[in-house]
Amino acid sequence: MMGSRDTEIFLEFCLHTILYQQSTSSGVACAGLSLAQSERVTGKQILTNEALLKRKLGIMTLIDSMELKAEAVYPIYLAACVDSQEAVAKRGEELLKKKGSVADLDNPILIKLLFSLFNGTAVNENISSEARVVPAHSALKARIMLVFCRSITAANSFPLTLQCIFGCIYGTGTTSRLKQLGMEFAFWVFKHARIDQLKVMGPLILTAIIKSLDGYTSLETDAVSRDAKGFGFQAIGLLSQRLPELFREKIDMAIRLFDALKSEPQFLRPVIQEATISLASAYKGAPTSVLQDVEKLLLGNSQEHLSEVRFCAVRWATSLFDSQHPPSRFLCMLAASDPRLDIREISIEGLFPAEGRSSFSSQKPDIKYPKVLDMLDYVVKQNPGILVSSETRQQKLLFPSKTYVAMIKFLFKCLEEELEQNNLKLLELQQHVGNMCLLLEHALAVEGSVELHAEVSRALVVMGSHFPKIVESRYASKLSWLRQLLGHVDLDTRESVARLLGMASSALPVSASFSIISELSSSVSGTNKSRFEMQHGALCAIGYVAADCLSRTPKIDEAAIQSTIKTLVDVVNSESPALASTAAQALGHMGLRASLPPLMGDSGPVAILTILREKLTKLLAGDDTKAIQKIVISLGHLCFRDSSLSHLNIALELIFGLCRSKVEDVLFSAGEALAFMWGSVPVTADVILRTNFGSLSTTSNFLTDGSSSLLKVSSKEKESDEDGHPVVRGIITRKILDELLYSNRKEERCAGTVWLLSLTMYCGHHPSIQQLLPEIQEAFSHLLGEQNELTQELASQGMSIVYEMGDDSMKKNLVNALVSTLTGSGKRKRAVKLAEDTEVFQEGTIGESPGGGKLSTYKELCSLATEMGQPDLIYKFMDLANYQASLNSKRGAAFGFSRIAKHAGDVLQPHLRSLIPRLVRYQYDPDKNVQDAMAHIWKSLVADSKRTIDEHLDLIIDDLLIQCGSRLWRSRESSCLALTDIIQGRKFQHIGKHLKRIWIAAFRAMDDIKETVRSSGDKLCRAVSSLTVRLCDVSLSDKIEAAQAMEAVLPLLLSDGIMSKVDSIRKASITVVMKLAKGAGIAILPHLSDLVTCMLESLSSLEDQGLNYVERHAENIGIQTEKLENLRISIAKGSPMWETLEFCIAVVDKESLDLLIPRLAQLVRSGVGLNTRVGVATFITLLVQRINREIGPFANMLLKLLFPAVLNEKSGAAKRAFASSCAMVLKYSTTSQAQKLVEETAALHVGNRNAQVSCAILLKSYVSLAGDVVSGYQAILLPVAFIERFEDDKHVSNMFEELWEETTSGDRVTLQLYLGEIVSIIEESISSSSWTSKRKAAHAVSKLAEILGESLSSYHQNLLNALLKEIPGRLWEGKDSLLFALASVCAASHEAISSNDPSTPAAVLSVVTAACAKKDKKFREAALSALEKVIKAFSRPEFFNMVFPLLYDLSNSGDVKEGVGDSTVTGARKADKEAEESKDNPVPLDNILDCITTSIAIAPANDILQHRQQLMNVLLYSMSPNFPWTVKISAFLSVKMLCSLLNKATEKENPLHDSVSKFFLEVFLSVSPIIVDCMKTHKIAQVHIVASECLLQVIELQQRFQPVPSKDMEFKGELVHLYEIEKNDQAKSLMKRCIAALETLQSDPMATA
Repeated sequence: MMGSRDTEIFLEFCLHTILYQQSTSSGVACAGLSLAQSERVTGKQILTNEALLKRKLGIMTLIDSMELKAEAVYPIYLAACVDSQEAVAKRGEELLKKKGSVADLDNPILIKLLFSLFNGTAVNENISSEARVVPAHSALKARIMLVFCRSITAANSFPLTLQCIFGCIYGTGTTSRLKQLGMEFAFWVFKHARIDQLKVMGPLILTAIIKSLDGYTSLETDAVSRDAKGFGFQAIGLLSQRLPELFREKIDMAIRLFDALKSEPQFLRPVIQEATISLASAYKGAPTSVLQDVEKLLLGNSQEHLSEVRFCAVRWATSLFDSQHPPSRFLCMLAASDPRLDIREISIEGLFPAEGRSSFSSQKPDIKYPKVLDMLDYVVKQNPGILVSSETRQQKLLFPSKTYVAMIKFLFKCLEEELEQNNLKLLELQQHVGNMCLLLEHALAVEGSVELHAEVSRALVVMGSHFPKIVESRYASKLSWLRQLLGHVDLDTRESVARLLGMASSALPVSASFSIISELSSSVSGTNKSRFEMQHGALCAIGYVAADCLSRTPKIDEAAIQSTIKTLVDVVNSESPALASTAAQALGHMGLRASLPPLMGDSGPVAILTILREKLTKLLAGDDTKAIQKIVISLGHLCFRDSSLSHLNIALELIFGLCRSKVEDVLFSAGEALAFMWGSVPVTADVILRTNFGSLSTTSNFLTDGSSSLLKVSSKEKESDEDGHPVVRGIITRKILDELLYSNRKEERCAGTVWLLSLTMYCGHHPSIQQLLPEIQEAFSHLLGEQNELTQELASQGMSIVYEMGDDSMKKNLVNALVSTLTGSGKRKRAVKLAEDTEVFQEGTIGESPGGGKLSTYKELCSLATEMGQPDLIYKFMDLANYQASLNSKRGAAFGFSRIAKHAGDVLQPHLRSLIPRLVRYQYDPDKNVQDAMAHIWKSLVADSKRTIDEHLDLIIDDLLIQCGSRLWRSRESSCLALTDIIQGRKFQHIGKHLKRIWIAAFRAMDDIKETVRSSGDKLCRAVSSLTVRLCDVSLSDKIEAAQAMEAVLPLLLSDGIMSKVDSIRKASITVVMKLAKGAGIAILPHLSDLVTCMLESLSSLEDQGLNYVERHAENIGIQTEKLENLRISIAKGSPMWETLEFCIAVVDKESLDLLIPRLAQLVRSGVGLNTRVGVATFITLLVQRINREIGPFANMLLKLLFPAVLNEKSGAAKRAFASSCAMVLKYSTTSQAQKLVEETAALHVGNRNAQVSCAILLKSYVSLAGDVVSGYQAILLPVAFIERFEDDKHVSNMFEELWEETTSGDRVTLQLYLGEIVSIIEESISSSSWTSKRKAAHAVSKLAEILGESLSSYHQNLLNALLKEIPGRLWEGKDSLLFALASVCAASHEAISSNDPSTPAAVLSVVTAACAKKDKKFREAALSALEKVIKAFSRPEFFNMVFPLLYDLSNSGDVKEGVGDSTVTGARKADKEAEESKDNPVPLDNILDCITTSIAIAPANDILQHRQQLMNVLLYSMSPNFPWTVKISAFLSVKMLCSLLNKATEKENPLHDSVSKFFLEVFLSVSPIIVDCMKTHKIAQVHIVASECLLQVIELQQRFQPVPSKDMEFKGELVHLYEIEKNDQAKSLMKRCIAALETLQSDPMATA
């Protein structure tokens, strides 16, 4: 039926049945069905709820059992999930999770069926009313909608999709949940529908969504309504991206969404915000009129109080309009001061997109800015008041300060871009310079922020640099306005204003400029000094104005210059570092324009630096870094045009005094100063004085910018004489190249590096530098090995600069040197002489000295070596230091190499083969700095990293594998990490030949002495594990390649991995082997025997040894061994090894058995360890279950091994496992093999305990696993099971008891069937020499007699003969069981015994009575019990005379305890002296009395009368006070039996009447008082009840004979007293009857006669 039309019809009927629901109204179809379909489901009978439930559950169970496609049954399960009956819905949910998860929800047939369920029959379809399908109910519709929202086919099923959405939103009986799902489905459709269908559906669905959103009120806050609205807004946003033309022509939707952001509650705003942002893209390319409306909309919403509205407005401005659009940029300016950080960030990104991009990007972003005039006009148009300013700066700011900052930055960015592109028409802009200045002056209002003022002042300087004439003339008339800004609180503002003042002074006469200088000088000298800010601003301004005066013609007169210089010198000598450094800076600025004359003193002219030398030395030794920087740079500026050698020497001395400074900025400033002294710097005085120039180091930014841009500055006006300082250059050269770079102090080497790099970079085109390039190259090469990171990085950068400056020969030599350094073959560097304080290692690198001191300098290392008595240790320290230096050299070389590689081109090609493997490894070096450096080289050297590695893969892997065994831990670690990355994703043809070596390398690293190497080895192991599993998985790789990979890896894992002593290697190997077995499929067959053997042995060898130890000491600590064994086995079966074995079983085939079975047999013979033994047995069991009859050829061999294994195993768990495997093999063995095995197993029951346990376990396994085979051998198995149930060992007997219960359906029937075999075994056991067997057989006989009764008669003679033969003779433990067995046989077959041989009962009685005479207490008790049963069974009257004398003798023997006080009893005793040992085994008197009672029951009255005296003696003796109450109860029972017997002789016609009457009167008179005494003595209710019954029977019988005189009934009063105090109701009732009977006995008229 599968796959046929019948299947479709059947499934359709099943679906209709599941959809059917009981309805109270007739003639109406169920939801989802037509009327005809409903009638088809019900048929001619009315379905009850219970019947419908059973039918639906039955249908789902049937479908579940059929292998049908998930898509075919999916609608049925879906309908069941929403059924009204809970059981059906629960079952439907289960099956939907189980089967529905794999259904293809894009199946067209499935989706069409679900749509027909959802929509029902269309209204316009012309079909009969009976065939018209009703739409599904709302619960099923909701389920179907969840399916549609995951199906792309459903999204493209127009027009059904449209009908479905409209049905959810507007349909009859729709719910809020369906509306929500309708909105969600609309969102899904907009996302996944094809564009052609979307164009048709989109407008209609959009209209429905808008109408639905308008229908919601703000009061609807339930979760479903919220979700529905949310999906509606999301759908609009998505549709705007896919069909932007729907929205582009009008801004209605934009207005709607912005209004929704303002009006909707908070929880919906994130969704609306996302939709609003998505809508922006729809308006790209919209008509101009629409865009203008958008501009107004955005501008209006940009100042709303809700942050979401402002965010969307700014986001629209940045995404919809380009960066050349002034209105949108103005909106970004406004948003730059928004209180929300995210809004500020996107506004800044909209204004300056390049700032958010990586500074390392090689391409400059192509960003176009609006024309500066257009932008300025728009800003002014928006608020003309922005151009208003006042002299007092009291004007009101029209925008927040941050808005002004963003506005000014953007305007000047536009200006810079136009200047760079030469698009700016200066004449046109000059007309608007005034407006720009007005805007800037307006922003300098007092209420503005410090940041704003600093930005404005810098902008004014920029304006002055581009339009000097206009700006100079404008601000020449605003000097007072500038003067007040010199006292600004912000330092940058003061310096910029001072520059601007210097520029404005150019438009003034020299005399006016000097007047300004004089006024400013007066504020910093004299007694009435201004505040610090005013002094600082004045000093800055003096420098700029004086410098300008020195550059003009005619120059300022000498006296004015002397006055200005003296003022500044006095400030340097007298003020704090901050003001002194500013004054020095002013002197430097003057020195840039002209060589400053010496000061005229009393003793003549004195050079400025001579006067300031002492003070400057003191300032440079201070800790004010900024002051030091200013002073040092000012020294360079002072010497820029100075030719005085003494002056220059002082400056050099001051600068070189900073060589031990550890402050980087100070060193860079000193390098800049040296460059100015050297000459040919790439800047002019105008650049420094009339722009926002800071310093050469900040301008070049060579620490972060690899390009030496300053070297490419076109040669400008050189105001200094390039040959004017040859002596100075020589001094600088010798100082740096001969002293500092090879100093024994790292600080001096660092300073020399910074200064040499500064000279090379700033003065590189000077001929003297060109001549020194080879020497500079060697110096930088030497510095690559420095420990100091700054030194190393600068040296490597210096080499890059040298490379760019050098000729072809130098470039080639440099590349060769760097390659040699990287590959470790470079020449030795120039030695550095060690002093005591020379730092050999960085502090903490090699720990501390034993005393806790540092170990870093040469002196400390020598001291340690001396203290330890090992002077040669210092050489090892030096070797270690050299190795560290070599690593540093490689890192330093890498930095330089990364820059040079960009230009080296073909020069590097010959070296790639040796470089690439090492570069790959160095990128994984433990030192992060080395990693970064090598990564720079790699990026510079290699264009396509993946392709390069692929081309050199073999070389790389070979090198890494060699280095994995290096003596250097760094190499081992980095090689492992590199291999980890490189091998990922490789194919077999690339990696196959290296796979085994990689595994060996991983294992070696995992066992490394260093922890970090072990960690990298673990990572490599994980990577190669993943690779190996993939290569060996036949579903992912070619079968041949999978087999080759398996051949390479698996033997290694089994031999070196799993057997390793390293825990991590073992675990990793086991995990990989398990995964290989899981995915390799048939590729694992060639290795199956090795793999299975290894896994089985590993079950024990890899077990936690703690468990083994605990098991050995389990008894001592109170743990059951069996439970612990089960725990160990359970843990082993949950291990990866066992999981691997299960995978192996799954792929075993017939051909693999030839190799596998012998290996398993060997393990059965010689395998050690509990888990291994149990594992191999269980594996054989599972293997046989898998291959079934194919095990036949090996069955005989396996049975011969497994059967002895069961016997030899000491562990119960192992026994059971081997027994199960033996039973499983037995199932497929031949008949002869099976019979032999069963017989051998059954024969084990006569062996020792181990054999019996083995027998039980084996038989249970046979019955449960090979029941069909052993069913023919029940006659062998069941007798053994029956008799072994009575084994003394409870464990053994319980096992056979379980076997018996499992095997038999009823004891009686089974025993009758196999009685002959059972009796045969019993006879053998009774006649055996083993007491245990005799005892066991006796118990079996008792059980047989109990169950079978008379059915045992056919074999009674065999049993009697065996028992009667064994009972006589010596006693042994448990012999009493034979007596019980004999009694049981007699009780069961007494008729057959008597009829077969009348003399047999007497013989039996003789044997039993003889046993009663034995002295063993237990045996004698058993004999008395058996005697009682035999007498009762045969009931022969003659037995009384045969038995009573013996019983009487026993009761009167010395065995009975003495102490009876009554004279009557004492006279009845005989002084029979027995052996002394009898005193230890007293005669059980209660048993004797029971036998007497039984014998009385069968005795004739005359025999009673004949022995009446002895009988009375026994009864009275047993009721004496010396015996316990149990004996007395037996005596009372004997009296009652005697009364019953004598009651038969009460008729006067009986010839014994008189004798009986006389005897009973004696009984009455003797026994009645004693009975009352017993009741008085014993307070036990049972005694009172039995005694009362006995007394009542005695009195009633006496009534029938003759009355008794009152004097003989003295006990009556005592009885009345006992009655009164009696608490037991039954005893009290009996006593009352006794009293009444006594009264009757006294007043009986017959008695009187």
